[in-house]
Amino acid sequence: SSGINAEYGGAPALPTPQPRVPATHGCPIFRQGAKVLAFGKDSEVVKENLIASSQSISGTGALCIGGSFLNKFHGSKAIYLPTPSWGNHTPIFRDTGLEVKQYSYYEKETKGLDIENMLVDISKMEEGATILLHACAHNPTGVDPTPEQWNEISEVVKSRNLLVFIDMAYQGFASGDLENDAYAVRKFTEDGHKILLAQSFAKNMGLYGQRAGHFSVVGEDAESAAAIESQIKILVRPMYSSPALQAARLVSTVLTDETLYAQWLGDVKGMADRIISMRSALKAGLTSEGSSLNWDHLTNQIGMFCFTGMSPAQVERMTSEYSVYLTKDGRISVAGVSSRNVEYLANAIHNVTK
Repeated sequence: SSGINAEYGGAPALPTPQPRVPATHGCPIFRQGAKVLAFGKDSEVVKENLIASSQSISGTGALCIGGSFLNKFHGSKAIYLPTPSWGNHTPIFRDTGLEVKQYSYYEKETKGLDIENMLVDISKMEEGATILLHACAHNPTGVDPTPEQWNEISEVVKSRNLLVFIDMAYQGFASGDLENDAYAVRKFTEDGHKILLAQSFAKNMGLYGQRAGHFSVVGEDAESAAAIESQIKILVRPMYSSPALQAARLVSTVLTDETLYAQWLGDVKGMADRIISMRSALKAGLTSEGSSLNWDHLTNQIGMFCFTGMSPAQVERMTSEYSVYLTKDGRISVAGVSSRNVEYLANAIHNVTK
Protein backbone atom coordinates (compact mmCIF):
# COMPACT_ATOMS: atom_id res chain seq x y z
CA SER A 1 0.00 0.00 0.00
CA SER A 2 2.97 2.33 0.48
CA GLY A 3 4.10 2.08 -3.12
CA ILE A 4 7.48 0.71 -2.12
CA ASN A 5 6.56 -2.77 -3.37
CA ALA A 6 6.08 -1.53 -6.90
CA GLU A 7 9.24 0.53 -6.82
CA TYR A 8 11.41 -2.36 -5.74
CA GLY A 9 9.96 -5.07 -7.94
CA GLY A 10 7.40 -6.60 -5.61
CA ALA A 11 9.69 -7.09 -2.61
CA PRO A 12 7.99 -7.02 0.82
CA ALA A 13 7.87 -3.62 2.52
CA LEU A 14 10.39 -4.48 5.24
CA PRO A 15 12.53 -7.38 4.01
CA THR A 16 16.15 -8.18 4.50
CA PRO A 17 18.12 -5.87 2.17
CA GLN A 18 17.45 -6.67 -1.49
CA PRO A 19 20.24 -7.04 -4.06
CA ARG A 20 18.98 -4.16 -6.16
CA VAL A 21 21.12 -1.05 -5.72
CA PRO A 22 19.22 2.22 -5.13
CA ALA A 23 19.80 5.32 -7.24
CA THR A 24 22.77 7.54 -6.41
CA HIS A 25 20.47 10.12 -4.82
CA GLY A 26 18.33 7.49 -3.10
CA CYS A 27 14.74 6.32 -2.98
CA PRO A 28 12.28 8.76 -4.65
CA ILE A 29 9.47 7.90 -2.21
CA PHE A 30 11.79 8.63 0.71
CA ARG A 31 12.95 11.90 -0.81
CA GLN A 32 9.43 13.09 -1.52
CA GLY A 33 8.33 12.18 2.01
CA ALA A 34 11.27 14.06 3.52
CA LYS A 35 10.47 17.16 1.46
CA VAL A 36 6.83 17.17 2.55
CA LEU A 37 7.80 16.61 6.18
CA ALA A 38 10.15 19.61 6.16
CA PHE A 39 8.47 22.11 3.86
CA GLY A 40 4.82 21.07 4.28
CA LYS A 41 2.46 19.35 1.87
CA ASP A 42 0.96 22.67 0.75
CA SER A 43 4.31 24.37 0.19
CA GLU A 44 4.74 25.94 -3.24
CA VAL A 45 8.32 24.72 -3.48
CA VAL A 46 7.04 21.15 -3.09
CA LYS A 47 4.09 21.56 -5.46
CA GLU A 48 6.19 23.27 -8.16
CA ASN A 49 9.09 20.77 -7.93
CA LEU A 50 11.56 23.45 -6.88
CA ILE A 51 13.52 21.23 -4.49
CA ALA A 52 16.65 19.35 -5.56
CA SER A 53 17.47 16.58 -3.12
CA SER A 54 19.38 13.46 -2.24
CA GLN A 55 19.02 10.79 0.39
CA SER A 56 22.09 10.99 2.63
CA ILE A 57 23.95 9.07 5.28
CA SER A 58 21.98 10.65 8.13
CA GLY A 59 22.27 14.34 8.96
CA THR A 60 26.06 14.27 9.03
CA GLY A 61 26.11 13.01 5.46
CA ALA A 62 23.66 15.73 4.42
CA LEU A 63 25.94 18.37 5.93
CA CYS A 64 28.94 16.88 4.12
CA ILE A 65 27.11 16.98 0.79
CA GLY A 66 26.10 20.56 1.52
CA GLY A 67 29.65 21.60 2.36
CA SER A 68 30.97 20.05 -0.84
CA PHE A 69 28.17 21.69 -2.83
CA LEU A 70 28.99 25.13 -1.40
CA ASN A 71 32.70 24.69 -1.99
CA LYS A 72 32.18 23.77 -5.64
CA PHE A 73 29.32 26.03 -6.67
CA HIS A 74 28.95 28.96 -4.28
CA GLY A 75 31.03 32.09 -4.73
CA SER A 76 31.74 32.72 -1.05
CA LYS A 77 33.61 30.07 0.93
CA ALA A 78 32.63 31.65 4.27
CA ILE A 79 30.12 29.84 6.47
CA TYR A 80 29.02 31.30 9.81
CA LEU A 81 28.14 28.99 12.71
CA PRO A 82 26.41 29.95 15.97
CA THR A 83 28.54 30.16 19.11
CA PRO A 84 28.39 27.45 20.27
CA SER A 85 27.29 24.91 17.69
CA TRP A 86 27.32 21.13 17.33
CA GLY A 87 30.93 20.01 17.68
CA ASN A 88 30.95 18.24 14.32
CA HIS A 89 29.87 21.29 12.31
CA THR A 90 33.33 22.88 12.29
CA PRO A 91 35.30 19.82 11.08
CA ILE A 92 32.63 18.96 8.50
CA PHE A 93 32.70 22.38 6.86
CA ARG A 94 36.44 22.91 7.36
CA ASP A 95 37.21 19.57 5.72
CA THR A 96 34.95 20.34 2.76
CA GLY A 97 37.03 23.43 2.08
CA LEU A 98 34.94 26.17 3.66
CA GLU A 99 36.12 29.01 5.89
CA VAL A 100 34.36 28.59 9.23
CA LYS A 101 33.41 31.74 11.14
CA GLN A 102 31.15 32.41 14.13
CA TYR A 103 28.28 34.62 15.19
CA SER A 104 26.82 35.35 18.64
CA TYR A 105 24.05 33.02 19.79
CA TYR A 106 24.12 31.94 23.45
CA GLU A 107 24.19 34.38 26.36
CA LYS A 108 25.86 32.80 29.38
CA GLU A 109 24.42 35.22 31.91
CA THR A 110 20.78 34.59 31.03
CA LYS A 111 21.40 31.08 29.66
CA GLY A 112 19.20 32.11 26.76
CA LEU A 113 19.39 33.53 23.26
CA ASP A 114 21.63 36.54 22.68
CA ILE A 115 19.30 37.87 20.01
CA GLU A 116 20.61 41.46 20.08
CA ASN A 117 24.24 40.56 19.39
CA MET A 118 23.17 37.79 17.02
CA LEU A 119 21.34 40.27 14.79
CA VAL A 120 24.23 42.72 14.97
CA ASP A 121 26.70 40.03 13.92
CA ILE A 122 24.47 38.91 11.04
CA SER A 123 24.15 42.50 9.84
CA LYS A 124 27.96 42.68 9.57
CA MET A 125 28.44 39.44 7.57
CA GLU A 126 29.79 39.85 4.07
CA GLU A 127 27.17 39.57 1.37
CA GLY A 128 26.93 36.15 -0.24
CA ALA A 129 28.29 34.28 2.78
CA THR A 130 26.46 31.23 4.14
CA ILE A 131 24.84 31.23 7.58
CA LEU A 132 24.09 27.94 9.32
CA LEU A 133 21.00 27.86 11.52
CA HIS A 134 19.63 25.11 13.77
CA ALA A 135 15.95 24.62 12.91
CA CYS A 136 14.96 23.56 16.45
CA ALA A 137 16.33 22.00 19.64
CA HIS A 138 19.66 23.78 19.23
CA ASN A 139 22.57 21.49 19.98
CA PRO A 140 24.25 21.94 22.44
CA THR A 141 22.37 24.74 24.25
CA GLY A 142 18.69 23.83 23.88
CA VAL A 143 18.02 27.53 23.21
CA ASP A 144 15.75 28.28 20.23
CA PRO A 145 14.51 31.60 18.82
CA THR A 146 10.80 32.33 19.17
CA PRO A 147 8.73 32.64 15.96
CA GLU A 148 8.95 36.43 16.29
CA GLN A 149 12.73 36.24 16.61
CA TRP A 150 12.93 33.91 13.60
CA ASN A 151 11.05 36.56 11.63
CA GLU A 152 13.61 39.19 12.64
CA ILE A 153 16.49 36.88 11.78
CA SER A 154 15.03 36.18 8.35
CA GLU A 155 14.74 39.90 7.60
CA VAL A 156 18.33 40.69 8.58
CA VAL A 157 19.68 37.66 6.73
CA LYS A 158 17.82 38.75 3.60
CA SER A 159 19.12 42.32 3.89
CA ARG A 160 22.68 40.94 3.76
CA ASN A 161 21.92 38.61 0.82
CA LEU A 162 23.16 35.60 2.80
CA LEU A 163 22.69 31.98 1.76
CA VAL A 164 20.83 30.02 4.44
CA PHE A 165 21.82 26.47 5.40
CA ILE A 166 19.45 24.95 7.98
CA ASP A 167 20.35 21.89 10.01
CA MET A 168 17.17 20.12 11.16
CA ALA A 169 18.29 17.11 13.17
CA TYR A 170 15.48 17.14 15.74
CA GLN A 171 12.17 17.81 13.96
CA GLY A 172 9.43 16.75 16.37
CA PHE A 173 11.89 16.22 19.20
CA ALA A 174 11.69 19.83 20.42
CA SER A 175 8.01 20.67 20.91
CA GLY A 176 6.57 17.27 20.04
CA ASP A 177 4.89 18.84 16.98
CA LEU A 178 6.61 18.34 13.63
CA GLU A 179 4.83 21.36 12.15
CA ASN A 180 5.95 23.70 14.93
CA ASP A 181 9.52 22.46 14.78
CA ALA A 182 9.69 23.18 11.04
CA TYR A 183 8.72 26.84 11.52
CA ALA A 184 12.14 28.24 10.58
CA VAL A 185 12.39 26.11 7.44
CA ARG A 186 8.97 27.19 6.22
CA LYS A 187 9.32 30.84 7.25
CA PHE A 188 12.64 31.29 5.47
CA THR A 189 11.27 29.55 2.38
CA GLU A 190 8.14 31.72 2.38
CA ASP A 191 10.38 34.80 2.67
CA GLY A 192 12.11 33.83 -0.55
CA HIS A 193 15.34 32.36 0.78
CA LYS A 194 16.70 29.58 -1.47
CA ILE A 195 17.75 27.46 1.47
CA LEU A 196 19.93 24.41 1.83
CA LEU A 197 18.54 21.88 4.30
CA ALA A 198 20.02 18.91 6.14
CA GLN A 199 17.54 16.47 7.76
CA SER A 200 18.14 13.52 10.04
CA PHE A 201 15.81 10.69 11.03
CA ALA A 202 18.24 9.36 13.67
CA LYS A 203 16.39 10.93 16.58
CA ASN A 204 12.75 11.27 15.55
CA MET A 205 12.61 7.74 14.13
CA GLY A 206 15.28 6.13 16.30
CA LEU A 207 17.38 5.23 13.25
CA TYR A 208 20.91 6.01 14.42
CA GLY A 209 22.22 2.70 13.08
CA GLN A 210 20.39 2.92 9.76
CA ARG A 211 21.79 6.39 8.88
CA ALA A 212 18.68 7.89 7.29
CA GLY A 213 19.11 11.50 6.19
CA HIS A 214 18.19 13.94 3.44
CA PHE A 215 19.88 16.93 1.79
CA SER A 216 17.92 19.45 -0.25
CA VAL A 217 18.37 22.74 -2.06
CA VAL A 218 15.56 25.10 -3.12
CA GLY A 219 16.02 26.24 -6.71
CA GLU A 220 14.75 29.30 -8.56
CA ASP A 221 12.53 27.15 -10.77
CA ALA A 222 11.95 23.50 -11.70
CA GLU A 223 14.62 23.60 -14.39
CA SER A 224 17.31 24.94 -12.06
CA ALA A 225 16.27 22.44 -9.36
CA ALA A 226 16.74 19.59 -11.83
CA ALA A 227 20.18 20.93 -12.78
CA ILE A 228 21.17 21.26 -9.11
CA GLU A 229 20.00 17.72 -8.40
CA SER A 230 22.14 16.44 -11.27
CA GLN A 231 25.19 18.11 -9.73
CA ILE A 232 24.36 16.72 -6.29
CA LYS A 233 24.39 13.21 -7.75
CA ILE A 234 27.82 13.89 -9.25
CA LEU A 235 29.06 14.94 -5.80
CA VAL A 236 27.54 11.90 -4.09
CA ARG A 237 28.82 9.28 -6.54
CA PRO A 238 32.51 9.36 -5.46
CA MET A 239 31.59 9.87 -1.78
CA TYR A 240 29.68 6.63 -1.16
CA SER A 241 28.12 5.64 -4.50
CA SER A 242 24.57 5.21 -3.18
CA PRO A 243 22.76 5.42 0.16
CA ALA A 244 21.35 2.60 2.28
CA LEU A 245 18.25 0.89 0.89
CA GLN A 246 17.03 -0.35 4.27
CA ALA A 247 16.97 3.16 5.76
CA ALA A 248 14.86 4.48 2.89
CA ARG A 249 12.43 1.56 3.16
CA LEU A 250 11.89 2.08 6.88
CA VAL A 251 11.24 5.81 6.65
CA SER A 252 9.17 5.54 3.47
CA THR A 253 6.93 2.87 4.98
CA VAL A 254 6.14 5.03 8.00
CA LEU A 255 5.60 8.22 6.00
CA THR A 256 3.29 6.63 3.42
CA ASP A 257 1.14 4.42 5.66
CA GLU A 258 -1.62 6.43 7.37
CA THR A 259 -1.86 4.14 10.38
CA LEU A 260 1.89 3.94 10.95
CA TYR A 261 2.30 7.67 10.36
CA ALA A 262 -0.34 8.52 12.98
CA GLN A 263 1.29 6.11 15.42
CA TRP A 264 4.69 7.68 14.75
CA LEU A 265 3.38 11.18 15.40
CA GLY A 266 2.09 9.96 18.75
CA ASP A 267 5.41 8.32 19.56
CA VAL A 268 7.35 11.47 18.70
CA LYS A 269 5.10 13.59 20.88
CA GLY A 270 5.44 11.05 23.69
CA MET A 271 9.23 11.28 23.53
CA ALA A 272 9.22 15.07 23.47
CA ASP A 273 6.67 15.33 26.28
CA ARG A 274 8.73 12.99 28.46
CA ILE A 275 11.82 15.15 27.99
CA ILE A 276 9.82 18.30 28.76
CA SER A 277 8.42 16.66 31.91
CA MET A 278 11.94 15.71 33.06
CA ARG A 279 13.02 19.34 32.69
CA SER A 280 10.15 20.39 34.94
CA ALA A 281 10.90 17.60 37.42
CA LEU A 282 14.57 18.57 37.63
CA LYS A 283 13.71 22.20 38.21
CA ALA A 284 11.18 21.21 40.90
CA GLY A 285 13.78 18.93 42.48
CA LEU A 286 16.31 21.76 42.75
CA THR A 287 13.67 23.95 44.37
CA SER A 288 12.88 21.16 46.84
CA GLU A 289 16.59 20.85 47.65
CA GLY A 290 16.52 24.50 48.69
CA SER A 291 18.57 25.93 45.82
CA SER A 292 18.53 29.73 45.79
CA LEU A 293 19.66 29.89 42.15
CA ASN A 294 17.39 30.66 39.21
CA TRP A 295 16.77 27.47 37.23
CA ASP A 296 14.18 28.84 34.81
CA HIS A 297 16.51 28.04 31.93
CA LEU A 298 15.92 24.33 32.52
CA THR A 299 12.36 24.70 31.28
CA ASN A 300 12.94 27.63 28.91
CA GLN A 301 15.40 25.58 26.88
CA ILE A 302 14.07 22.78 24.71
CA GLY A 303 15.06 19.47 23.15
CA MET A 304 17.43 16.72 24.22
CA PHE A 305 20.17 18.95 25.58
CA CYS A 306 20.40 21.50 28.33
CA PHE A 307 23.13 23.97 29.20
CA THR A 308 22.93 23.89 32.99
CA GLY A 309 25.33 26.76 33.58
CA MET A 310 27.65 24.64 35.72
CA SER A 311 31.35 25.47 35.55
CA PRO A 312 34.07 22.92 34.60
CA ALA A 313 34.99 22.67 38.28
CA GLN A 314 31.40 21.90 39.22
CA VAL A 315 31.16 19.36 36.41
CA GLU A 316 34.27 17.66 37.76
CA ARG A 317 32.63 17.38 41.19
CA MET A 318 29.49 15.92 39.60
CA THR A 319 31.62 13.15 38.13
CA SER A 320 34.05 12.51 40.98
CA GLU A 321 31.57 12.79 43.87
CA TYR A 322 28.27 11.66 42.33
CA SER A 323 29.26 9.58 39.29
CA VAL A 324 27.17 11.83 37.05
CA TYR A 325 28.84 12.25 33.68
CA LEU A 326 28.33 15.30 31.48
CA THR A 327 30.42 17.49 29.18
CA LYS A 328 32.77 20.03 30.72
CA ASP A 329 30.70 22.94 29.44
CA GLY A 330 27.85 21.83 31.73
CA ARG A 331 25.66 20.26 29.05
CA ILE A 332 23.46 17.37 30.07
CA SER A 333 21.36 15.08 27.92
CA VAL A 334 17.85 15.43 29.31
CA ALA A 335 16.94 12.22 27.50
CA GLY A 336 19.08 10.43 30.09
CA VAL A 337 17.05 11.84 32.99
CA SER A 338 14.26 9.63 34.30
CA SER A 339 11.78 9.50 37.16
CA ARG A 340 14.17 7.08 38.87
CA ASN A 341 17.25 9.33 38.83
CA VAL A 342 15.92 12.90 38.68
CA GLU A 343 15.92 13.36 42.48
CA TYR A 344 19.49 12.09 42.73
CA LEU A 345 20.53 14.41 39.90
CA ALA A 346 18.83 17.41 41.50
CA ASN A 347 20.58 16.68 44.80
CA ALA A 348 23.96 16.38 43.08
CA ILE A 349 23.53 19.61 41.09
CA HIS A 350 22.39 21.48 44.20
CA ASN A 351 25.36 20.30 46.26
CA VAL A 352 27.96 21.34 43.69
CA THR A 353 26.33 24.72 42.90
CA LYS A 354 25.31 25.98 46.35
